[in-house]
Amino acid sequence: MSEVHSRSPAHQAQQTDAQLKALLQATASIAVVGIKGVETEDAFRVPRYLQRQGYRILPINPKWEQILGEPSYPDLDAVTAAGLSVDLVNLFRAAENIPEHVDEILRMTAAPKAVWMQLGIHHGPSAARLRAAGIAVIQDRCIMVDHRNLMAGPDD
Repeated sequence: MSEVHSRSPAHQAQQTDAQLKALLQATASIAVVGIKGVETEDAFRVPRYLQRQGYRILPINPKWEQILGEPSYPDLDAVTAAGLSVDLVNLFRAAENIPEHVDEILRMTAAPKAVWMQLGIHHGPSAARLRAAGIAVIQDRCIMVDHRNLMAGPDD
């Protein structure tokens, strides 16, 4: 059974539903850091859902060569080196790993519009660094749940 997480004001996304919907509508490519190749894992099911909604998924996991029919990159630096555009970075990594990914995000040639930390993941200092760089931050929310609620996407 899933544990229900209450979101304190410090962890809540500052975006309104209208802003989240606009972000999802303006997004074409999503780099998923920590994606997994196991179909029963949320870190597989969520990006698969997003791919089925028309988003290009850029898998970021050094343990896999390919996930969801896309080449997997070892890190965000490799995506930047490949010259790929990323509109949104979706983080499926434990909070203690977030700062190193923020370092990668801030090195990207073209910054993403937003960084989305999945349900249960939040890191205040990293969020502050991203916001200072002009990148929207969503913490402790599931992008699939929000997409379904805001965009009326079909069930997976």
